[in-house]
Amino acid sequence: MAEDNNQNAGAAAGQQDKPQLQFALQRIYVKDISFESPNSPAVFQKPFKPKVGLDLNTSSQQIDESLYEVVIKVTAQVSHSEEGTTSFLAEIEQAGLFRISGIEGQQLEHTLGAFCPNVLFPYARECIDNLVNRGGFPPLMLAPVNFEAIYAQKKKRQAEQAKQQGEQTTQ
Repeated sequence: MAEDNNQNAGAAAGQQDKPQLQFALQRIYVKDISFESPNSPAVFQKPFKPKVGLDLNTSSQQIDESLYEVVIKVTAQVSHSEEGTTSFLAEIEQAGLFRISGIEGQQLEHTLGAFCPNVLFPYARECIDNLVNRGGFPPLMLAPVNFEAIYAQKKKRQAEQAKQQGEQTTQ
């Protein structure tokens, strides 16, 4: 009985030594927004045959001891598929402040590079859709994005570049 109590006390002490994991979304906001329709009103005189170009980037920075800003930049350029003239260009930087503690190293990098953008993307998607609609065009329904796969590709590219640089320095 006394041994059981000692084991429980030891387990509790071990848990107190570990930093407590904390992940909380503090705020979601639009950092930058832009909509351009350079060929209006002529673009509305023709049948709308869109060709969509989409660019997506993420970035993060530490603001305070356990506060991080994560930004998703979405750029959608839609042109007329036959003529190549730009119908519209919509850009948004959707940002969020996240309070993260008890997560370090690769796990923190993964959280900032994949998990946080997954949280923010639906807001960016809705904002782009709203911008395009207010510009007089049919809604641009962006497909969901797999930030886990994007993060994995980025890490793979970084590893390959590091390997190539290592081979160059040994020659």
